[in-house]
Amino acid sequence: MGIRKYTTEELVQGCLENKREFQRMLYDQYAPVMYGICLQYAGDREQAKDILQNGFIKVFRNLHQYEGKGSLEGWIRRVITNTAIDHFKTQKKIHFILDEETQTEKGYVEEDIISQLQAGHLLECVSRLPEGARIIFNLHTLEGYNHQEISEKLNISVGTSKSQLNRAKTLLKKWISAELK
Repeated sequence: MGIRKYTTEELVQGCLENKREFQRMLYDQYAPVMYGICLQYAGDREQAKDILQNGFIKVFRNLHQYEGKGSLEGWIRRVITNTAIDHFKTQKKIHFILDEETQTEKGYVEEDIISQLQAGHLLECVSRLPEGARIIFNLHTLEGYNHQEISEKLNISVGTSKSQLNRAKTLLKKWISAELK
């Protein structure tokens, strides 16, 4: 006799009824993927674990808001991403490095070189980016936010969002080009 698989609706309902076994199942099912997302935003594993823990606290507190529209994983991902953003906003830790090279419209990085890499290697390169550039790159490229949404979430200008994305792409292109030679 195997372990019973629960539907998403049953899993959510069990969590809403504060049944620990359902909460554990939900956590076990989604935490590995969400930890990967936390690592994309965090500077280190400990920070990623903190973000993950705080994110799942928010997931369980706000699960009643999940309406069953769209995937549960997508909803949890949004909560985790917002938790990562909040983490950096409350810590006042986002450092944006501005220089003339990234402030100009010239030199926007072509996507071709980035598309040549395997995802794992690209994520390793992204983790090396300066914090501000890494956060903007993740929000724009991986999460699909536009510059206006990023500026509102992080309380920065649209120009800063664009310049940080350009900085991230420029650094990635430089690092990847050096490795491909």
